[in-house]
Amino acid sequence: MKLWHSFIKELKLSSRGFYFYIELIMAIIILTVVLFAIPEDFVSKDTEYMYFDLPEEMIDEYRADILKDDLDGKAEYVDVKSGKDVFSAEYYETDKKKYYVVKSKAAAIQIAETERPLVSAVMTLDDTGNVHYKYYLQGYETERLKNTYLVIHNLDINLLKEEVDHQVVRSLSTDYEKLTDRENVIPSLLTFNGSLMGLFIIAAYIFLDKQEGIIKAYAITASPVWMYLMSKIWVILLTSTLSSFIIVVPVMGLQPNYLLLLLLLITSGFFASSLGLVIASFYKNMMQAFGVVYLLMIAMILPNIAYFIPSWEPIWIKVIPTYPLIQGFKETILVNGDTTYILMASLGFFAGGMLLFLMANKRYKKTLAA
Repeated sequence: MKLWHSFIKELKLSSRGFYFYIELIMAIIILTVVLFAIPEDFVSKDTEYMYFDLPEEMIDEYRADILKDDLDGKAEYVDVKSGKDVFSAEYYETDKKKYYVVKSKAAAIQIAETERPLVSAVMTLDDTGNVHYKYYLQGYETERLKNTYLVIHNLDINLLKEEVDHQVVRSLSTDYEKLTDRENVIPSLLTFNGSLMGLFIIAAYIFLDKQEGIIKAYAITASPVWMYLMSKIWVILLTSTLSSFIIVVPVMGLQPNYLLLLLLLITSGFFASSLGLVIASFYKNMMQAFGVVYLLMIAMILPNIAYFIPSWEPIWIKVIPTYPLIQGFKETILVNGDTTYILMASLGFFAGGMLLFLMANKRYKKTLAA
């Protein structure tokens, strides 16, 4: 009961300051961006540049093949800028790709070097009268892609299609639903605004109390230190939960498992807040601690790169706590998400948070009045 009264008192004091509302304001801004600036699904089309060094009859055949899938069934004549040069080209657009047919081999090579498209290709006739394909790649292509380019021009295309159509595909999971591009950003946003902001804000609360002398006054009361610290954490957990639900509910509706989401928000928020308390115990003001807090938050954000670019996932990044946190948030908003993963992640954050909280409690018992 005493802890509850301490929390209510802390809540009233915090609600009079700016830091109490910063997460809620950020949540509203983030929600506005997600709803109005991020589309449901990003539509990106690969761009290919081609030069036909072929007889006109063969060029017409290639044009006819491209026009079959062209959106408006006709070619457009455009200018393509490459560095300081401008090249004229025929432009075609299908559902999946954009094609530019340039008028010289030099243009195709220069564009490959400056514009770095998916591919720039030159088609010529070899000594035997067969069409020869030469691709100008960027250097980062996988061996699989390079081998694909080799295969498609050395096998009968109809035979290749027949082989692909006969490939047996088995789904490992039939109850999995893919998130839209808009929904897919939610775990990353929850990690930052729902958890990491707590690290910064609770440190700001402590430094503000030091500056105004509240900590010195608290040091001579009979209330235990842990109660003071826990009341701070509860305020952070309240604002982070509210801000997270402001973002999730309008975007995801009833799809997420809100009970598990709440559990992960509380445990991860407890971990981040306890970490913020430990950091704040070593410094007298935010200016002194800013460098450490800033670098720590940057490190915590790094797993977002692996989340959005799965091909980049070094082993060391999995050690950063936000790596399982992002995946845990993703599981909470997925239909039939992995409950075991969420529970294990929550348990890990609670255990880590408890260790940090005990460390902070020990630190503040010694330095509360400093």
